[in-house]
Amino acid sequence: MDINKQKKFAAGLSICSNAIIIMLKLIAGFLSGSISIISEAIHSLSDMLASVITFFSVVRSSEPADKNHPFGHGRYEDMSGFIEGLLIIFASVYIFIEAGKKVFFAAETEFEPMLGIYVMIFAVVANFFVSSYLFKIAKKSGSISLLADAEHLRTDIYSSFGVLLGLVLIKFTGIEILDPLIAFFVALFILKTGISITKTALNNLLDGSLPDSDVRLIQKVVNGSDGVVSYKNIKSRRVGAYKDIEITLIFPSDMTILQCHDICDDIEAKLEHELGNTVVVLHAEPDCKNCAKKS
Repeated sequence: MDINKQKKFAAGLSICSNAIIIMLKLIAGFLSGSISIISEAIHSLSDMLASVITFFSVVRSSEPADKNHPFGHGRYEDMSGFIEGLLIIFASVYIFIEAGKKVFFAAETEFEPMLGIYVMIFAVVANFFVSSYLFKIAKKSGSISLLADAEHLRTDIYSSFGVLLGLVLIKFTGIEILDPLIAFFVALFILKTGISITKTALNNLLDGSLPDSDVRLIQKVVNGSDGVVSYKNIKSRRVGAYKDIEITLIFPSDMTILQCHDICDDIEAKLEHELGNTVVVLHAEPDCKNCAKKS
């Protein structure tokens, strides 16, 4: 199975697992009378929407360049990651609000937590395996949207585990206020993850530079290449699964075009090996003070 098919399969798997988990949480929430489980089901709805967005972006981004998109469709993945990050943030805010309502305004109610406990255990286990698979494919393909979806499911693991822990404690202690207090801490973690994903995706959408570690690696490859006198104007950005790199290289003025071309090919191969999924554009200039500079 090629990488694009693996990406589509991973996105589709995420949609199916989320649909099943949402249904089970809603049933358990209404049958047990647990507000926290119903809130968790609504949180999972954001996961479902994110998975649908991811599937759409993966399908679109895998399409080849065309007349209207000569540089490809990689931006669909960055857009998807940004939207998913916002969904994670909104989900955390919702949990804050619902937990606050339960702490300050909810009346004492009786509910049976065992059904919710079983469903939360299933949700934690299912999301663990699905998110692990998504992380694997995201790392293999460099997909920002699959990575965001995997992070989204990971937050669902923590939030589901928080609700599970609350239900277990309520079962054995009868102290119902423990449920919303745990939810507050889970929401803080979710909020941190959402902000991180949103910042990364927004940086890509605005053509922000690659991380300093990647830029240093690019400099190391260029500096270690025989025949290159110096370099200038290193430009880098992330576009979907690819790292877009542009460099102006300075060569000896007496070097032939063929020699420059061979060195450029070698640099491109090394950058691909070190960084993976790269699109490299190299511009050669002669090392001659009397030569007219051409951009």
